Amino acid sequence: MRLHRNLCFATIDGLMKIFNEGEYADKVIQQLLKRDKRWGSRDRAFVAETTYDIVRWKRLYAEIAEVKEPFDRDNLWRMFAVWATLKGIKLPDWKYFEGTPTRKIKGRFDELSKTRKYSESIPDWIDELGINELGEEKWTKEIHALNQQADVILRVNTLKTTKEKLQATLFDLDIETEFIKGYPNALKLKERANVFQTEAFKDGLFEVQDASSQLVADFLNVKPGMRVVDACAGAGGKALHLAALMENKGQVIALDIYANKLHELKRRAKRNGAHNIETRAIDSTKVIKKLYDKADRVLIDAPCSGLGVLRRNPDAKWKLEASFIEKIKNKQQDILQQYSRMVKSGGQLVYATCSILPSENQNQVEAFLKSDLGKDFKFVEDKKVLAHESGYDGFYMALMEKK
Repeated sequence: MRLHRNLCFATIDGLMKIFNEGEYADKVIQQLLKRDKRWGSRDRAFVAETTYDIVRWKRLYAEIAEVKEPFDRDNLWRMFAVWATLKGIKLPDWKYFEGTPTRKIKGRFDELSKTRKYSESIPDWIDELGINELGEEKWTKEIHALNQQADVILRVNTLKTTKEKLQATLFDLDIETEFIKGYPNALKLKERANVFQTEAFKDGLFEVQDASSQLVADFLNVKPGMRVVDACAGAGGKALHLAALMENKGQVIALDIYANKLHELKRRAKRNGAHNIETRAIDSTKVIKKLYDKADRVLIDAPCSGLGVLRRNPDAKWKLEASFIEKIKNKQQDILQQYSRMVKSGGQLVYATCSILPSENQNQVEAFLKSDLGKDFKFVEDKKVLAHESGYDGFYMALMEKK
C-alpha cells in the first residue's frame, strides 16, 4: 500500500479532534469523508478505518511511540508511523517519518503484547472492572473480541420487502450479503460498502443494525394490534423493528427525553413506511403517568456504559469514567422503577442494555424484582450476549411479566 499525503493529513486532523477536543469519532469521520469530493470509496475507507484503528489502539501505539497526552501533531505522526509499521506499510520519505525506528517498534510491540492493558489497549480501571465483573478468562476473551472491527449488518424492513428480495436487489448493485443463522431479519455484508447511498436504503428497504440489537424487539413477543411503549427510543432503531413485527397494526409509542432524536425517528419511520409509531418527548413526569397500566408491552432499552458496543465506538474506552458507570446504574434502577408502571396486568416488560457488565444487567433486574414495585412482576427469561461467543455486539435483555 502506498500512503497518500492528503488522506494521511485528513486522518491526523481527525485524530486531533477526537483525542484533544473530545469529539465523537463517528461524527468526526462523517465530516472528514465530505472533505474532498474527488475521493473514491477506497480513499474514504482508508481515512475511516485508519482513524478508527489508531483510536482503538491509542494506548498501545502511544506507548510504543513514547508519547503522552495531550498529543500534538508530531506525536500523532509518530503514532501514525507505529500504525503503518505494524501494518507492514513502507513509510514514504516525508519529514514526519524521519528517524522512525522501525525495528524498535516491532520489538516494543512484541514486548507490550504480553500485558493485556497494552495488548488490548484499555485504561487500567476498565481492565480491573472487567476482571471483577466477568472473571479473568472471560474478560480476556471478551475485550479481545470487542477490539475487532464490527461487521456491517442490515435489518430487512419486512413492511416493504423480504430478506431474499433485498439480497437479490443488493447483489445487482455488486453488494454481496449472507444470511445469519438465528437472526431472521439480518443480512451480513461480505465486504464493507457504503449502503446508505443505495436506492434500496433511500426507499426504506433496510436499516443498518447490529445482529445483537435485532434480538431485542423479537424478545418482547409483540403481536399486531398491541399497544407497545419503547420507553428510551432514541432515534428509533428498535421502534422501527417493533412496527415491522406488528405489521403496522396497533400502536408503538416511542418516548425519549431528547426531542431531536424523536424527530430523526419520524424521518426514519416515513422512509420505512412505519405508520403506527407515535413519538412523545418526556418533558415532564405526566407523559409517563398518562401511560400507567396502559401498555401490553414495554421496552426499556436503558442508558448504559456501552461497553458491549466498543467495536463500533472504540473512542468510548477513552471517554468513559468510573464515576459515570456508578451514576448510570442509579439511573437504570430509577428508570426501571418509573417506567415499569406503564405495563398493564398480564403485560410484559423487557429491560435491555448494550453492556456486558452484570452490575448493569442481571443485578439490576434482581434488585428491581426485590423492590416493592418489582414484586408485581415475575422473571420469565434473560439472554446474555457476549461478543466473543456471538461474534456481534455485547448485549443483555431480560423479559418480565406483570402478574
